[in-house]
Amino acid sequence: MLKEQHILPQSKEIQEQMRNKIVDMYQSGKGYKAISKALGLQQTTVRAIIQKWQKHGTVENLPRSGQMTKITPRAQRRLIQEVTKDPTTTSKELQASLVSVKVSVNDSSIRKRLGKNGLHGRVPRRKPLLSKKNIKARLSFARKHLDDPQDFWKNALWTDETKVELFGSNTTFQKKNIIPTVKYGGGSVMVRGCFAASGPGRLAVINGTMKSAVYQKILKENVRPSFHDLKLKRTWVLQQDNDPKHTSKSTSEWLKKNKMKTLEWPSQSPDLNPIEMLWHDLKGGSCSKSLQCG
Repeated sequence: MLKEQHILPQSKEIQEQMRNKIVDMYQSGKGYKAISKALGLQQTTVRAIIQKWQKHGTVENLPRSGQMTKITPRAQRRLIQEVTKDPTTTSKELQASLVSVKVSVNDSSIRKRLGKNGLHGRVPRRKPLLSKKNIKARLSFARKHLDDPQDFWKNALWTDETKVELFGSNTTFQKKNIIPTVKYGGGSVMVRGCFAASGPGRLAVINGTMKSAVYQKILKENVRPSFHDLKLKRTWVLQQDNDPKHTSKSTSEWLKKNKMKTLEWPSQSPDLNPIEMLWHDLKGGSCSKSLQCG
């Protein structure tokens, strides 16, 4: 009596697990006939799977010509892993990554799938390049002021300068959206401002290059009066960055002579200065610089 064999129909798609098993058996030295007999498959099916593996290095279904495949659970895991590891990865780069594993989808489909998993595209923020010395100084600053009372920060006067576009990039003022009435058009001005918890201080327009002497004039005519306007206590402290004109010998002597105490400031730390949010609001939410707005 002949031994009964259960041969699967050729038209039935072989599951990926079975395809991998075929390749494993082939790699262990078994031939088409032996694999066919052991797994109950047609020899032609076994041969086709092995030849596909030899040619493409995979047993997964390949995308048909002119047709996009769906994002499989395995491909989705790959997308999430890559984006989690490197958030700056673009959808085009992810698309190319999936092609390497024989999955072809539109980059828009990739963005939608990531969005459903809570991963949304954003324009990357820029930040200052920090050396180990800068990082150590910032950490030291944070630790030193970690337990400062609220009253200390209420009496801090934050200062900075920024460039303001007179007729800038806001879409409201794009040519297609306006009737031109600006006599000279374009241009920008540099301004230096200050603010405290109680409100904004005086704003100074900077004409030409700001050197130490010009900066000291702003301290006298704008910053110091702002201390009185904002009703800060006599223990107030001035925040300024480490620009050479702020730390020059003549400026240091002027500050000392006028009894203006400054807050020590770690280099490369514009992101620590809350006045950046004020500049952002001043410019209607559109920054001329990617990080500082100034």
